Amino acid sequence: MKTVPLTLIAFAFTACTTATERRLDPIDCVPRQINSTFVMFDPLNKIFYVSNLQRAEQRFAPASTFKIVNTLIGLETGTVKSVDEVLPYGGKPQLFKKWEHDMPLREAMKLSAVPIYQELARRIGAEQMSASLKDWDYGNADIGSVIDRFWLDGPLAISAVEQTQFLGKLTQDQLKVRDSTVAALNEITLQGQTAQYSLNYKTGWVFDTTPQIGWIVGWVTRQEASYPFAFNMDIFSAEDALKRWPIAEACLRSLGKVQ
Repeated sequence: MKTVPLTLIAFAFTACTTATERRLDPIDCVPRQINSTFVMFDPLNKIFYVSNLQRAEQRFAPASTFKIVNTLIGLETGTVKSVDEVLPYGGKPQLFKKWEHDMPLREAMKLSAVPIYQELARRIGAEQMSASLKDWDYGNADIGSVIDRFWLDGPLAISAVEQTQFLGKLTQDQLKVRDSTVAALNEITLQGQTAQYSLNYKTGWVFDTTPQIGWIVGWVTRQEASYPFAFNMDIFSAEDALKRWPIAEACLRSLGKVQ
């Protein structure tokens, strides 16, 4: 597969779109034919590393990456007692048969089960949901009028830069949520662990747009710090969706955060 260098741009954390940009060593991790962006934040040096800055600032619906936020709000408000409290899926046919049973958030996160998180959103309610998103400065913080679809179809939208900023606040204890809430989220989003690092992430897939949009957002925790990241790409087929993590992983490897 032919690739082109991924130009990394470093800019200030608090003024990412206006600070003077400087070119860093390029890395090869994004295939030429894929329209995408990758962002990672280095909290030690207060620097973002970005490919395709224009797209990195473009907002899209977060799709299932919003399960991270939905979980935080649900736990923090006591809407669910724990990630093991079983929620109903509603009894209706679903896109995937594996979603058609009642389950706890622990399982729903793993299966990316939309109906379970729709039920959680309905229980949280519009007022609390909107207040939390505004308080956390999550994308445009717009939930519209449909409490159980706004992260799938819009109007909620967020950029890769904003996803990374939000996860930076989460991993640096700036969201003012309980340690137990963060620990529970860490537990159910954990994707891998080695002696050197742990890896948490959530995928997302925006279906109702052309092209469709695929997401991977998460964080790598090493001994010295946690490094939040976000990746999104255009999707034209199910095969494209399978490329999300391999490309994001390649970017993280190029930056020395995973092996």
